[in-house]
Amino acid sequence: MKLGAFSVSLAVKDLAASKTFYETLGFTKFGGDLEKNYLIMKNGDTLIGLFHGMFEENLLTFNPGWDQNAQNLENYDDVRKIQKELKEKGVNLIGETDENKTGPGHIMVADPDGNVILIDQHI
Repeated sequence: MKLGAFSVSLAVKDLAASKTFYETLGFTKFGGDLEKNYLIMKNGDTLIGLFHGMFEENLLTFNPGWDQNAQNLENYDDVRKIQKELKEKGVNLIGETDENKTGPGHIMVADPDGNVILIDQHI
């Protein structure tokens, strides 16, 4: 199963303060917009998403079809293929995508400890 680029998505209280903090750790703005309440910060191949008011808990995020530079991959597993495989393995999905569509879509699962994993395909 090819899950694509990995990042940690953090639910933050103060986006500007979080941006400044992660900049002190060597991260730079890679994407997003303060006015849209989210930033993607990068340090080497490490990605952290900072999100204000979009979700309540931190998430582990995978982006099928993207590498760590948000460049499209030629070969990847579509989110619908991943969804089907997880269902076949008996994994309980807490968010599904329409299996009859193509392109962008996302699914969500929780690990045994309740940590939410977002598999979010943008292409």
